Amino acid sequence: MKTMTEIRWHGRGGQGAKTASQLLADAAFMAGKYVQSFPEYGPERSGAPITAYNRISEERCPIHSNIYEPDYVAVVDETLLESVDVTAGLSESGAVVINTAKSPEELRPLLHGYAGRVCTIDARSISLKCLGAYFPNTPMLAAVVRVSGVVEADEFLREMEESFRHKFAKKPQVIDGNLNCLRLAMDMVKEA
Repeated sequence: MKTMTEIRWHGRGGQGAKTASQLLADAAFMAGKYVQSFPEYGPERSGAPITAYNRISEERCPIHSNIYEPDYVAVVDETLLESVDVTAGLSESGAVVINTAKSPEELRPLLHGYAGRVCTIDARSISLKCLGAYFPNTPMLAAVVRVSGVVEADEFLREMEESFRHKFAKKPQVIDGNLNCLRLAMDMVKEA
């Protein structure tokens, strides 16, 4: 039985892929798991492609390298599908989760023959509805938890509420919006 889950995040600078990776690690840690979260940068500017990684395990993990054969891939910006092979090394028993208003079937031709699960989430509309602005990382985080199951959903939401209450102590008005965003995103994942 596999005890470690590896996740690779693809996004652009400023979209929050690194932050989502860190929040996932925090939630998994609070759930009693061993975690790693780390970014890999190219040109360090807003809008440039970035990659972030998570390892989540039931046991201490001695591996300290990039992730080349992930179980799951999160694509925060669908325009990356045109320039990055986001499914490179992706396990066909895992899934790719893409931020888009398109259906999984519409995107499959862009995934270099990947035969595993393709999941989509319209992070833009969810974010605008719940937060009043476009922050794709919050709905993407919830979608990855929903698809991967690395943290049980109720436990994840409890840990995120605690994290938000600490993080936004001086801005309590944003806590409910972020929690609603997570809940809605978990319900809105489409899969094929």
